[in-house]
Amino acid sequence: MFWKFDLHTTSHIDTLLEKEDVTLTEVMDEDDVLQECKAQNHKLVDFLLRPQCMEDLVTFITQEPSTDVEEKVKYKYPNISCELLTSDVSQINDRLGEDEKLLMKLYGFLQNEPPLNPLLASFFSKVLSILIGRKPEQIVDFLRKREDFVDLMIKHIGTSAIMDLLLRMLTCIEPQQLRQDVLNWLNEEKVIQRLVDMVQPSQDEDRHSNASQSLCEIIRLSRDQMFQVQGCSEPDPLLATLEKQETVEQLLSNIFDKEKNESAIVSVIQILLTLFETRRPAFEGHMECPPGMSHPSFSVNHSILEAVRPRLKDFHQLLLEPPKRNVMKTTWGVLDPPVGNTRLNVVRLVASLLQSNTHSINTELINLNTLGVILDMYFKYIWNNFLHIQVEICTAMILAMPPAPTDTQPDTDQEHARESILIKHLFQKCQFIQRIMDAWSSNEKEQVEGGRRRGYMGHLTRIANSIVHNCDKGPNGPQIQQLISELPAEDIEKWEAFISGQLADTNKRNTVDLVNTHHIHSPSDDEVDFKDSGFHQDSSLQQAFSDYQMQQMTSNFIEQFVLILHDWICCLNITEKIQQFEDAGSDEEDIWDEKDVTFAPEAQRRPSSGSTDSEESTDSEEEDVKRDPFEASNPSTDDRMEVDAGWCARALQVLPEAGWSASPASASNSETGWADFSNFTPVSPKDPLRCNSPVAMETSIETMDPLGVNAPMQPEAEEEKACCEQRSITETVINGSMKETVSLTVDAKTETAVFKSSGQQNTTQACKTSFYSRSG
Repeated sequence: MFWKFDLHTTSHIDTLLEKEDVTLTEVMDEDDVLQECKAQNHKLVDFLLRPQCMEDLVTFITQEPSTDVEEKVKYKYPNISCELLTSDVSQINDRLGEDEKLLMKLYGFLQNEPPLNPLLASFFSKVLSILIGRKPEQIVDFLRKREDFVDLMIKHIGTSAIMDLLLRMLTCIEPQQLRQDVLNWLNEEKVIQRLVDMVQPSQDEDRHSNASQSLCEIIRLSRDQMFQVQGCSEPDPLLATLEKQETVEQLLSNIFDKEKNESAIVSVIQILLTLFETRRPAFEGHMECPPGMSHPSFSVNHSILEAVRPRLKDFHQLLLEPPKRNVMKTTWGVLDPPVGNTRLNVVRLVASLLQSNTHSINTELINLNTLGVILDMYFKYIWNNFLHIQVEICTAMILAMPPAPTDTQPDTDQEHARESILIKHLFQKCQFIQRIMDAWSSNEKEQVEGGRRRGYMGHLTRIANSIVHNCDKGPNGPQIQQLISELPAEDIEKWEAFISGQLADTNKRNTVDLVNTHHIHSPSDDEVDFKDSGFHQDSSLQQAFSDYQMQQMTSNFIEQFVLILHDWICCLNITEKIQQFEDAGSDEEDIWDEKDVTFAPEAQRRPSSGSTDSEESTDSEEEDVKRDPFEASNPSTDDRMEVDAGWCARALQVLPEAGWSASPASASNSETGWADFSNFTPVSPKDPLRCNSPVAMETSIETMDPLGVNAPMQPEAEEEKACCEQRSITETVINGSMKETVSLTVDAKTETAVFKSSGQQNTTQACKTSFYSRSG
């Protein structure tokens, strides 16, 4: 066993640390230094805790490596130093978190001029983050004493590792009160306002992106914290500052009152989209709130909407005149101008504003005809699926949402009398129905001429289905029906024909049957169903099909019957093995080895495999010779196999009587090792079956044609009935005190074959197998 060998090897580090003049770099050069440190090797930890070693470790991750060092090993020691300091060894955390000199050396990295080395910044952020998690009180107290900490964080916000560190301070401080103190401290330092100032055209794209992402994460983290911590007495001050109207107005002023900059515009829209985020309900046909929640809990802060509403005209103008972009050549043609990230995000913003379902916002969008411009873009840029899905979301929400309450009519009691101004605008001003049918007809015309199917057709199908669904079952169904009825008669006729024709055909093609309910007629899995084929069903073809099916059934019947007997013999032999194991007692002989069985001359009987649990069994196992249990019968080699072949042969006697021949199996017996059945011939029902086994048997036999195919007509009604219904074979085997009856019954009506074996020890084995069970 493994404990017999001394597999424990002493680390080379232990030997190295015994040297008096060993250096830190020598230890760091060892391959297993990190594993030994995480395993808290006492010698190694004590060595690393030396003041000079700790100082050198911090120096490695805060100072640029020398330019003379080879490039491939330039950051080797800084990387190993970071891993050692963040190995989560309590002694190292304590020393680093409580030694202010080491913290000041670590903090000095932030005082470098931007841009910071991104790799060293990641090392610095990782070390300080684990200290915030393990020593929150000490680290927060240290950072609050540094007056320039927030300034330095904002200064280096363009470095992603510094942004991660800022977010870590909001998420990894465990005591709730300490976290609240940190939030209040950062809010007092005006961290939100400083991040907002970073999102303006004068800053670079890295600052735009990281500042925007920081604000978005602050919003999400604060809202998640509010849901997780129920009954929190103090609101999140950073979220409250972000949702103020003046903060949102400052964001919008940064991008609209100065030169247009796509990076800044997209970053501000990302912040607005996060502010508009609610736990979005599904819009498939109708709007719902999650169970147990109400709409007010998920509504957008009114101050945000009030700040955005006056700027809707500026967003609308961005759709008409986006920031200049170069002409884009694609495989489908030239885009001049392309959609661009700006316009795509403006459409996303419009979709979020529509979800708020605010009357003042909806009215402003209608006055500007923003929806009409968005539809124009939808049909112009036929391959931009990012745009198509946003337009589909807009139309689906307009069709499914109830009318927005107004200031003069906030009560919902008269909701049935109100109408959606957005739906009215969509159907009348934007000519929604007509544009859908025109686009569909134009696409079909192009396809007929050899063109490709337009990229928006899938979304257009879903939009048309949404109209039909909401017209029938949606909350605005009566209004939609009324608007459609007000269309010109020609358009109404086209729309109805389109719904029942082109749209219905498309929906039918898009429907996939996941379950095939076709009735299986054949016992074979590979059989082809000719009845449902496209061939003409004349009489000659039907006869050919019937002949083919009969051949398949005949071949399959013989194959399945032989396999049934094969499995039954296996079952009998396995039962013999099990009984030998049970009767072996303390005998050391290998009971699983194949042995020749010799019977007494006066009672040469094959012992029943189904009843070998008799304590009086006289089996003699003289030779340890393994044999194939399905080897061909040979009286001089294996009497036991001959007995199996004998009763199997009598079982297969029914095949020639039913019109099937066993000659294919017997012709290849020398190759396959099966028993030879070639000598069996059909017999009449009144003739007794003769066992081919040389072993004398006490056998009572009764035979009948299993399917009644070739049986002669009997004058007696009882014999005719019995002949058509079943045939059976019964065999009694005696071995000393053991007696077992083995029977085979074949029923043509139920198409089943039943094998039964019953012995003196009350052991019964029965196998009822359908002729077609293997293929069904």
